[in-house]
Amino acid sequence: MSTGSGDVTRLLLQWSEGKREARDQLIPLVYRELRRLAVRSLKSERSDHTLQPTALVHEAYEKLVDQRQVHWKDRAHFFAASAALMRRILVDHARRRGALRRGGSAKRVSMDGVEVATDPDVDVLALDEALTELAGFDPDQARIVELRFFAGLSVPETAEAVGVSRATVHREWAMARAWLHRRLSA
Repeated sequence: MSTGSGDVTRLLLQWSEGKREARDQLIPLVYRELRRLAVRSLKSERSDHTLQPTALVHEAYEKLVDQRQVHWKDRAHFFAASAALMRRILVDHARRRGALRRGGSAKRVSMDGVEVATDPDVDVLALDEALTELAGFDPDQARIVELRFFAGLSVPETAEAVGVSRATVHREWAMARAWLHRRLSA
C-alpha cells in the first residue's frame, strides 16, 4: 500500500475525534488505494458485472462514513475495514442477482492472484458462507483470508492489520486455505 501511513493515521485519528475536515482531507489520500482494492475485488468477477470499481469504492466509502462509533487505530485498520465492506457489498450484490434469476448461478471469483490451493474459480457466495463458518471456530484465520483474498494485502500488510507476526500469517493462511479447499470442494 503506497499511501503515507503517518498522514493517513493522523487524519483517521482526527476523524475518530469528530473532526470532519480530517475526513475530507483523507479522501484524496486513500481514494487511489481504495480503488486498487475495488479493482482487485472485481478483477475476478464476470466480465459483464454491473458494479464498476468506482461504484464499489463509493458504496464502501459511504458505509465507512456512516459509521458513527468507529475509532480508527491506523491505516491498516481502515483498509481492513474497507476490504471487509467491499466483500459484503459483492456478496450482497451476488445474492440480489441470484434472487432475481430463478435458479440463477452465483457469481464466481478467481483465486489465481492469491496462490490458493483450490479450484481457480470459486463461487463468491459459497466462499462467504465458508468464511462465516471458519470465523465461527477460528476468527483469526477468517480475517487473514478476508485480508489476503478480498483486500489483496501482502503478508506483511496482513500481519500489521491483524497485529501478529509474518510467520503467524503464513501459518494461518496455509491452514485456512487447506480448510477452505476441503470445504469448497465438498
